[in-house]
Amino acid sequence: MAAKRILLLAGDYAEDYETMVPFQTLLAVGHTVHAVCPGKKPGDHVKTAVHDFEGAQTYSEKPGHNFALNADFNAVKPEDYDALVIPGGRAPEYLRLNPRVLDIVRHFFSAGKPVAAVCHGAQILAAAGVLQGRTCSAYPACAPEVRAAGGVYAEIPVDQAVTEGNLVSAPAWPAHPAWLGQFLKLLGTQIAL
Repeated sequence: MAAKRILLLAGDYAEDYETMVPFQTLLAVGHTVHAVCPGKKPGDHVKTAVHDFEGAQTYSEKPGHNFALNADFNAVKPEDYDALVIPGGRAPEYLRLNPRVLDIVRHFFSAGKPVAAVCHGAQILAAAGVLQGRTCSAYPACAPEVRAAGGVYAEIPVDQAVTEGNLVSAPAWPAHPAWLGQFLKLLGTQIAL
């Protein structure tokens, strides 16, 4: 297996686990991961939030870690990357307003490269116009956006993921084992025990 170059789109108040866990997991199996955010440079931090399910009508939010970026958003050339990771949380509602973010996402879909989106990451996919006719899971509150963008919302348990073509998506961080497992399969990553 050749190591892959993976782009991770981070932003302030991205879900802590959905940012940190894929970043660290992909590094641990030998891939190169560049975490970027519009308006920030390598060494800058984004604030993350811990979203939890505690019986309320929606998730609760607590301060997470300050996540260090390791690449420059302005220098990103999407053609130099093999795959894309889009964490959820509140960051996607901001990131989807950036035309360059949307162009980057469109590149990965038009090139058929693997994309992993979780939770509210579907908001970026919807804004980029890449969901037409595609099956996509997301946090349930994003189901109307997936459908409005022409996608088929996959209503699956919170700990599951779905793959269609080059897209792996999941409702939230409890799906990490399924979501990352399916993404690693798309990447061609083999782990020997």
